[in-house]
Amino acid sequence: MALPFPVGFWQVVTWFGDSGFLLPAGLWIAVWLGIRRKTRPTALIWILLFGFGGAMIAASKIAFMGWGIGSATFNFTGFSGHTALSASVWPVACWLTASHWEHRVRVTAASLGLLFAMLIGLSRLALYAHSKSEVVAGFALGLAVSGCFLWLQHRRPHPRLNWTLVLVSLATPMIFLQPGTPAPAQDALELIAIRLAGTERAFTRDDLLARRQLHSSIK
Repeated sequence: MALPFPVGFWQVVTWFGDSGFLLPAGLWIAVWLGIRRKTRPTALIWILLFGFGGAMIAASKIAFMGWGIGSATFNFTGFSGHTALSASVWPVACWLTASHWEHRVRVTAASLGLLFAMLIGLSRLALYAHSKSEVVAGFALGLAVSGCFLWLQHRRPHPRLNWTLVLVSLATPMIFLQPGTPAPAQDALELIAIRLAGTERAFTRDDLLARRQLHSSIK
């Protein structure tokens, strides 16, 4: 999908949706929420929702790579992990960073996080890493995770954290990962899919589209 800005810009943006960056960020959110006794139930809610979202992403990718479960009509091979994780983590991370301020500021921060997640989703299209259906589905999944979490915070105790410490902790993956270098999560899921399905190689998008062409020619 042709979008404005050079490829280098989109590569930088897309890295902020990588699992190597966002999985540790998701764990840090749980840590910060779990520090105080009164917000520990909130930490548990986050862990359950974030874990559910991650499981859905992994399951969709394994199902496709192992057994070819997808949709040729919609060019769908599984949730866009970058988009889903971004829409799950960034709104909550921004909300947590603004936790020391009033409700209006926290809502604004969460909204900015959601806009950033949308930009990351666009980066996946700009880099031809995913189809539109995969990005839209990923965004919907991530929005369900973060939206449900934030909605459940109504009238619950909120943490009051130093925004600088929160930002520094969320940025710690930059110490261990070179910006722009993707985590090997996709390779790991591919290996799991092959072993579970007992196949020699993973099912690919080309296989899915070729199967649709074959069915069309038979008809």
